[in-house]
Amino acid sequence: MSSSSAAEQHRHHAVGGGELVPLGALIKEESRTERQAVTRSRICAREDGGVGGEVGEVETRRPLLRYGCAAQSKKGEDFFLLRTDCARPSTSSSSSTTSHPPTFAVFAVLDGHNGDAAAIYTRDNLLNHVLSAMPRGLSREEWLHSLPRGLVAGFVKTDKEFQTKGQTSGTTATFVIIDGWTITVASVGDSRCILDAQGGAVSLLTVDHRLEENVEERERVTASGGEVGRLSVVGGAEIGPLRCWPGGLCLSRSIGDIDVGEFIVPVPYVKQVKLSNTGGRLIIASDGIWDALSSDTAAKCCRGLPAELAAKQVVKEALKTRGLKDDTTCVVVDIIPSDQTIRPLSPPKKMNKLKSLIFRKKTKDQPNKLTKQLSSAGMVEEIFEEGSAILSERLGNDSGSWRTSSSLFTCAICQAGLEPSEGTSVHVGSVFSSSSKPWEGPFLCSDCRDKKDAMEGKRPSGVKVL
Repeated sequence: MSSSSAAEQHRHHAVGGGELVPLGALIKEESRTERQAVTRSRICAREDGGVGGEVGEVETRRPLLRYGCAAQSKKGEDFFLLRTDCARPSTSSSSSTTSHPPTFAVFAVLDGHNGDAAAIYTRDNLLNHVLSAMPRGLSREEWLHSLPRGLVAGFVKTDKEFQTKGQTSGTTATFVIIDGWTITVASVGDSRCILDAQGGAVSLLTVDHRLEENVEERERVTASGGEVGRLSVVGGAEIGPLRCWPGGLCLSRSIGDIDVGEFIVPVPYVKQVKLSNTGGRLIIASDGIWDALSSDTAAKCCRGLPAELAAKQVVKEALKTRGLKDDTTCVVVDIIPSDQTIRPLSPPKKMNKLKSLIFRKKTKDQPNKLTKQLSSAGMVEEIFEEGSAILSERLGNDSGSWRTSSSLFTCAICQAGLEPSEGTSVHVGSVFSSSSKPWEGPFLCSDCRDKKDAMEGKRPSGVKVL
């Protein structure tokens, strides 16, 4: 039964002996009927190799996620991850109000270079490494608070383990975790993630780690022993973007790239925000998109389209602007209130037109500019942001949810067991850290301590390239 039919049936029963029903009551009843119809028809997506879907938890008023992915391949080194069924491990029972296990979603774009091995390894292992670094028995709030540190440890562990394979491939990684209305983004490289809020404001949730554009990263790389310069050609002329030598990589952060040097670090920039219940849209894409389109252009070109079509439209615009010069991948995720129906391609119903006539004066009297400003101001709450490349600053101290008896005897990066005399504080000997506290955790095993020292330029990497 359609919502309009339900409203008509309700009107027939309510009128009874010819009584009139207020128009406002009919409108309210139709809205209620529409919400019930949406709830009945909602499905829960699972990872099945497709490029579109939706997932939502109505019982806990969590948002509905709709997502889509589109790609055009040039070198075959772009990869993506779409997961909506990830279980939050060992969550304390006090944080769950339903019988359903707490879940979160993960979306990622990985742009490989010098081969696809690093991108594939990262796609297959990064999430597990992040989860293994998280303390157990946390409430949802504690879990979200601990995510930035867990992401740092997971990225470094992924890089460390991939480098033991002796392959010279590397990859960017933009890794997005959505838990309810909270979005946590960790990134290395130049695969960008933007947020297009319902109020029309476009926010950048990542930082491009390109040597050409990031002065702080250039200074860090040279201070750690790297050489930054352009490609020299015959006659001494320099061409192209700034690169790190040896290796000639344009990025200052990535996973892999052992042939370039350990000063190309895997420590991610992390940003965590919370949306209001009006929702928003995420666009996650490789540099094949961002070299052709600005963040605003990418957001505007696909507004009003459902997620699957939006991803295709962004790729289409990028190819129209620049052509297929690189692998081009785009993931679009819509975060929508669970009781809201979005029909961007459907014409409005007659009753919706009637509503607009009734409330036209109220809407017209509101100053559009001020309304947009106020909407944008309350749309996104910034919870956390940190981009330091120094592990002692990113792993912090063992306090709060991280202070457990096991943390004293477990490496904070690889989770290897430590004897009481083996662990070395991450703060020991950190010439970059502003607060060296060698008696405080977290602690590292000898291999991860060597990794940390190599990243800070205090010793060469001990890993050999095959």
